[in-house]
Amino acid sequence: MSDNRSHIEEKYQWDLTTVFPSDKAWEKEEKSLIDDLEAAKGKSGHLLDSSQSLLEITELYLALSRRLEKLYVYASMRNDQDTTVSYYQELQARATALAAKFNQAFAFYEPEFMLLSKENYQDFLTECPDLLPYQHFFEKLFKQKEHVLSQKEEALLAEASEIFGAASETFEILDNADIVFPWVSDEMGEKVELSHGNFISLMESKNRDVRKEAYEAMYSIYEQYQHTYAKTLQTNVKANNFQAKIRNYGSAREAALAANFIPEAVYDLLIEAVNKHLPLLQRYVKLRQKILGLDELKMYDLYTPLSEADMSFTYEAALKKAEEVLAVFGTAYAERVHRAFRERWIDVQVNKGKRSGAYSGGSYDTNAFMLLNWQDTLDNLFTLVHETGHSLHSTFTRENQPYVYGDYSIFLAEIASTTNENILTETLLKEVTDDRQRFAILNHYLDDFKGTVFRQTQFAEFEDRIYKADQAGQVLTSDYLNNLYADLNEKYYGLSKEDNPKIQYEWARIPHFYYNFYVYQYATGFAAANFLAQKIVHGAQEDKDKYLDYLKAGNSDYPLNVIAKAGLDMTDSVYLDQAFKVFEERLIELEKLVEKGIVQ
Repeated sequence: MSDNRSHIEEKYQWDLTTVFPSDKAWEKEEKSLIDDLEAAKGKSGHLLDSSQSLLEITELYLALSRRLEKLYVYASMRNDQDTTVSYYQELQARATALAAKFNQAFAFYEPEFMLLSKENYQDFLTECPDLLPYQHFFEKLFKQKEHVLSQKEEALLAEASEIFGAASETFEILDNADIVFPWVSDEMGEKVELSHGNFISLMESKNRDVRKEAYEAMYSIYEQYQHTYAKTLQTNVKANNFQAKIRNYGSAREAALAANFIPEAVYDLLIEAVNKHLPLLQRYVKLRQKILGLDELKMYDLYTPLSEADMSFTYEAALKKAEEVLAVFGTAYAERVHRAFRERWIDVQVNKGKRSGAYSGGSYDTNAFMLLNWQDTLDNLFTLVHETGHSLHSTFTRENQPYVYGDYSIFLAEIASTTNENILTETLLKEVTDDRQRFAILNHYLDDFKGTVFRQTQFAEFEDRIYKADQAGQVLTSDYLNNLYADLNEKYYGLSKEDNPKIQYEWARIPHFYYNFYVYQYATGFAAANFLAQKIVHGAQEDKDKYLDYLKAGNSDYPLNVIAKAGLDMTDSVYLDQAFKVFEERLIELEKLVEKGIVQ
């Protein structure tokens, strides 16, 4: 049982007094922002009165957004550190209500801006040079112009937003609240109720009977409700295809990628490259079978760790190791890592009521805080360098960009964090002398690659296929979805669908299929990070400098242009081929260790 928060030493708690010195200060700023948002409503109808008016209202919009983010971050992080405190639950609810007030106050901004002609816009820029720093911000709005409907039509769509989101909400309620999972045996032979939370740990069990029972029990539920899940997924696909059509996009995929200004070629390139390299995944699956000593490998054997080598790191040892590893980026990066580690940016320990998992947070005017739930494991060392990657990306962006460009695209969000992970892998492999520990590090990397590049691309390919099928008039029945998923799964892993019949229902339990073409970014991000880590570790000083330019760029340019600053062209398959090359090299190394008899 974890301790109450009061028992945790101050040095292991993040210092949120650097955001607001007290809860009273937060409440005072909340009241002030509510008044200012109310006053801002009076700007409606006046955005294009003059170039000066466009400047003033844009700057007001950004200034109030900036204050809102700071309020929201404080409330949400206070709540995350202990979700049992009702006062902070209330603060989070009030911050959410503030966000709604902000959206109401500035609902006029985009529709009014869309009435501005390119000619008048150019005149405005000439008249008011103070508008020039906002050109990229305005340019992104202009790019949406052909996809924005009349104010009346937009109002109708806004009214229908709950209807469009109903399939996703129904899935969540069904999957998280209504479904009752069966009881299964754990490693100790005790009966536990299966849940989304314990399924993965059961699938990682060393006991094959435990894995098999949990796997079959989980998918028997999805088999039972397959028709309902098919209906929610089909409805979600139809809603996204409909919205894309009426907004003058060729497809839902085009619409989803356009939100981040990503050409569809990036998506197709990923699927093509991964398909070309599927023999590598199947080779790793075969090696897994050999290590586990199985006559026949099943889908439920894919997640159990192959290594029992004990690589343990206390939090203090992990900080030291992380600082050593990340010093490769140079002094500027290292100084900021040291500050993050020593100036209480991190909430470290598990405590009662604390939000699970890990993240990097904060806003433009705060430190780039990190939440951890520390355990002394190799995995947690990777989590620390991962979240530090996010936080340093945020820090460099905020230090070098004005607020309007002080964030970064979701498309690029995972690259800085996983670049750090890849550099840690590279460093550990260079340093380790014990073969069993080397085995553990290689296993960690190959499993990460399998789960992120191969598996997420499998999801991306399935998602692409079902949207195209719906556009072509195919009814997405459970039979259609089961068959498509089973075929894809066999193609990826080389494990026959006849021998693994339950896997055909896996599509039904993946919430990401309701996120509208999101998952491909996990795969592109991991492959890009692989490519960049190689350049940083083995390249010249210029490669490190370019990487820091990417971290500093924020949203000052389109995502593909920003990542190009680091020397990476994501419209070319070179970065993907390089990632698979590293995967193969490490697979060969693991194969050699197995030949030497270094198994578990």
